[in-house]
Amino acid sequence: MNAFKVIAFTHKHLPFECIGNLHIALEEQDRVLGNLKMHFEFEELLYLSTCNRIELMICGEAEFNSSKISELLHFLNPRLSDSDLQMLSAGAEVLVAEAAISHVLKLASSLESLVIGEREIITQVRKAYEHCNALGLTGDFIRLLIKQTIETAKEIYTKTNIAKNPVSVASLAYRQLRDLGIKNEARIVFVGAGETNTTLAAYFKKHKFANFTVFNRSLANAQKLATILNGNAFELPELLSYNKGFDVLIVCTGSSEAIISKTIYHHLRNQEVGKKVIIDLSLPANVEAEVSLDPLVNYIDINSIRSRAEANLQLRKNEIEKCEEIINEKAKHFNALYRERKVELAFGQVPKQVRAIKDLAINEVFAKEIDLLDANGKEVLDKVLSYMEKKYNAVAIKTAKDVLLERD
Repeated sequence: MNAFKVIAFTHKHLPFECIGNLHIALEEQDRVLGNLKMHFEFEELLYLSTCNRIELMICGEAEFNSSKISELLHFLNPRLSDSDLQMLSAGAEVLVAEAAISHVLKLASSLESLVIGEREIITQVRKAYEHCNALGLTGDFIRLLIKQTIETAKEIYTKTNIAKNPVSVASLAYRQLRDLGIKNEARIVFVGAGETNTTLAAYFKKHKFANFTVFNRSLANAQKLATILNGNAFELPELLSYNKGFDVLIVCTGSSEAIISKTIYHHLRNQEVGKKVIIDLSLPANVEAEVSLDPLVNYIDINSIRSRAEANLQLRKNEIEKCEEIINEKAKHFNALYRERKVELAFGQVPKQVRAIKDLAINEVFAKEIDLLDANGKEVLDKVLSYMEKKYNAVAIKTAKDVLLERD
């Protein structure tokens, strides 16, 4: 168990851009990680890379002090500057044995995530294992641990509320829209084609909305989002010539000034009656105050969404104690599974040895006596010896397991 270690470079101790220096492209991982495993004589290795963490799960005898971590970092990225190397080495978290196992269980259950309760991490862990296993980097210990890790995460997401109550801006914005009864045929206009609007667009696409128009300063980026949505794309100045109206207007750009002025808003309304929905996810606001106060507008801004997100995040945090109880039990269970597996591996040669003893007894030690038996006697003797062989193997392994487990 002491041979298992986790070396983690995460958002808790390091800036995102620094962590990003340790990302290895998928097509490079076979070469880089293979060399890393060979150099440090790791028995097993799993590499996990997400937007806010790089983690190495290792089985091996190597001890990792600051110097050893710097050596490891050089293998991951030989182009690291001295300042990055120093920062990463100082920010690395090294966990060993039970602490490392508990960390992996918490990791896949999102308790170590930047946003607690986000389910994406369980998929990332599973895919990282599948890839490293396909490369021949992992072995029996990590296989057993990841299996237990996935089972633990699924139980936590099922039996606790850690993943309930959305906390992302996009998911909350979409839920507020649905609460307003927006229909699937609604005309949805995006102003801005950045990450937030792209994420929100995925919700609309998933739920079968179909009428989209995208405006952006860069037409190329507008076209990228419009292609995903099967919609139309325009440059931002064309807002003043757009005459097809809207039901939902979603604004999120990096502009420091209001983009949806009173003039543009009234032009976009196109003299239509009835309430409109405007979602402004920009900081600072990209919708003029006079527009947001219009009685014919349901206005949703980033501050109201963030307040809801913070409240929901607190509800998730209240579930952490329940999650940790499950994780502690699962960690104990894994320890038992691991000990049993060690016994199974240790006794893997026993059947061959017992069979060799049986063959020696039949063919050499008692060969003369057996030759005196008739065919029926030889058949019965063979059945008796085969039965004893099978039962001995089962009893030996069971006894060893019982003795090992009784130590605790």
